[in-house]
Amino acid sequence: MNQHIWTVTEAKARLSELLRRADEEGPQRIGTRRGYRLVSEAQWQRLQTSRPAMGRWLLEHMPASDPLEIPSRAEPVPDNPFDHGDAR
Repeated sequence: MNQHIWTVTEAKARLSELLRRADEEGPQRIGTRRGYRLVSEAQWQRLQTSRPAMGRWLLEHMPASDPLEIPSRAEPVPDNPFDHGDAR
């Protein structure tokens, strides 16, 4: 992909073409030392789509099941099935 990199001076002088290319060809790179990208409004809106928080997503996509039974704090702590008794 051989994309044209606009110098700042060139971008100022040819703003209309820069805007047209951003719309037709996609993001345009401006600057060689400090790079910038010019994107069309449509592409910017696609990039700004909000996503739900991870917790909300998990709740919405979690398979339905029976409610979890929360043990009472008064009950003794059950044995840890991963504890093999070998101290390391």
